[in-house]
Amino acid sequence: MLPGQPPQTPPASPRHALPVLLLVLVWLTFLSWMRPFAMPDEGRYVGVAWSMVQSGDWLVPRLDGLPFFHKPPLFYWLSAAGMSVFGLNEWAARLAPLAGAWAGCAALYLFMRRWSGSHRANVALLVLATQPLFYGAAQYANLDMLVAGCIAVTILCGAHAVLLQKAGLPNRWAVLTMWAFAGLGLLAKGLIGAALPALVLLVWLVPARAWRGIATLLWWPGPIVFLAVAAPWFVLMQLHYPEFFDYFFVEQHWNRFTATGFNNPQPWWFYPAVLLVGVLPWSGWLPRAVRSWWGAGVGLGSIRLLMWSWLVVVVAFFSMPTSKLVGYVLPVLPALAWLTADAVGTAPVSGRRWFLASAVFAGVLCATLAVAAVWLQPRSSALVGRAIAAERAAGEPVIYVDGNFYDVPLYAGLESPAIIVGRWTEPAFVRPDGWARELGDAARFEPARAEGVLIEPSALVPTICAAPRVWLVGAPVSSNSYPFLDQATKVVSTSHAVLWRLDTVSGPLADVLRCAPLPNQPAAAKSAAS
Repeated sequence: MLPGQPPQTPPASPRHALPVLLLVLVWLTFLSWMRPFAMPDEGRYVGVAWSMVQSGDWLVPRLDGLPFFHKPPLFYWLSAAGMSVFGLNEWAARLAPLAGAWAGCAALYLFMRRWSGSHRANVALLVLATQPLFYGAAQYANLDMLVAGCIAVTILCGAHAVLLQKAGLPNRWAVLTMWAFAGLGLLAKGLIGAALPALVLLVWLVPARAWRGIATLLWWPGPIVFLAVAAPWFVLMQLHYPEFFDYFFVEQHWNRFTATGFNNPQPWWFYPAVLLVGVLPWSGWLPRAVRSWWGAGVGLGSIRLLMWSWLVVVVAFFSMPTSKLVGYVLPVLPALAWLTADAVGTAPVSGRRWFLASAVFAGVLCATLAVAAVWLQPRSSALVGRAIAAERAAGEPVIYVDGNFYDVPLYAGLESPAIIVGRWTEPAFVRPDGWARELGDAARFEPARAEGVLIEPSALVPTICAAPRVWLVGAPVSSNSYPFLDQATKVVSTSHAVLWRLDTVSGPLADVLRCAPLPNQPAAAKSAAS
C-alpha cells in the first residue's frame, strides 16, 4: 500500500482551469518572438521542420536535403505545423517547445487540483512557469522541452490512474492517456520518452508493493494505444531505409548513452548544480521541502514519495553518462515545482512574504533573461540570410565552406539545399561529434542525393563556374584557404560568418577563376570571358 492516501477533491472544471492555463500559455509565449534562432540547435531543428513545409514530405526529416535520423519526428511535425499556419518566424518555429511546456504545466495543475488542493496547485503552477530554466527552455526550439512535457504528462496520468484505483473510481481514460503520451514521448526524442516515466512509476510503486497499481497501469489496451501512436513512423522508416533501426536505436541511443566520445563531458554533480542555479530563486525553498518529507500535510505522503522518486530517478539516470547537456534535466522541473509548493504550504505565515518576493523576483528574472538573450546570439547568421534574401535571384546556388550555417536557409528563404564543402572522404573529418558527422551520417541513407549536396574542396571551383553568380558563406578565415575570395564581393561580415557574391562571367573574380563560358551565356558575355 502507498502511504498517505491524498485527500480527494472534485476534478478541476474547465470553467476554472482553462482561464488559468490560457494565462500561463500567454506568459510562456509573449516574448518568444524576440530572439533570433540560436545556433546550432534551433537552426538545425527548425531547418528540418521548414524543409517539411517546403517539400511537402512530412514523413522523412531532412537536413540539407538528406535524411536526418538523429531524432524522431514529433518536434518537426509540430514546428512545421506552426510555420505552415503562421509563416516562417521565430514564434511559430518554437511551437513545439511551447506545446511541451504548456502540456507539463496543464498536467501538473490538473493533477494537483485533484490530489493536493487548489491552493497548492496554483502555487505549483506559478513556480513551474517562473523557473528561469523552464521558461527559457519553453522558448528554445530543440527537442528537450517537448519530451519533458510528454514525460510529465505520462507520469502524472499514471499516478492519477493509480490514485483513482485506490479510491475505487474509474481510471481507464487516465491509463490510456498515459500510454498515448508515452508513445508521443517516444516520437519526441526516442526511448527516454517512454522508459523514464516507466522507471519513475516503478520506483514509486514497487517499494510500497503496490501490485494492484502496477496491474492497473498494465491494462492490456494501453500497450495497443502506445503502439498505435508510436510504431507506424518507425516501421515505415525501417521499410524504406534498412539501416534505420540500427542507426537510430543502437548508434543514437545506446552508443550515445554509454560512450565517452560525445560532446560536453561533465562531472557527476553537473545536474544538481544546474538545478540549483536554473530554478533560482525557488531553489531556496528546497531545504524546507526536504523537512516536509513526511512531517506535515496529512494525506500527501504518497505524492511526496512520487515527486522525490521522480526527481532522484531522472537526475541519477542522466548523471551516469559522461556527456551531459543542460536540457536533459528538464523533465524533473514539474516535480521540483510540486516540492516547492509543498514547502510553501507548510511554511509559517511569516514565510508567505518570502513566497511573494520569490514570485516577483522569478518573474522579473525570466523576462530579463529573455530580453537579454536578444543581444546574446553571437553565432546567428540572420544578417547573412537576410542579405541573401534581398539580393539573390531564384536558382542562384548557395555554397558553404568551413561549416554548416543552419539558419541561413531560414532567413534567406532558400528553395533548395545549400552545397556544403568538406573533406567528406576522410574519416577524421566526419568522425568527431558535430555538423560534419551529422551530414556524413545522413549521406549513408541516400548517397546519390548526397553527391549533389556534399562536395570536396577540389570540386569547389568547378561548382562555382557552373553558374554566372554564386553566393558563398564561410568563416572570416575562409579566404586564407580560398584566396580567390579576395577578388569576390564581400556583402556581409559578422564575427563568425561572411557572405561573398561570386560573379563568374566578368569582373576581377572571373579573371582569376577563368571559368569556361557557360552554354547559355549571351554572346557578349562569352567574348568578355574569353
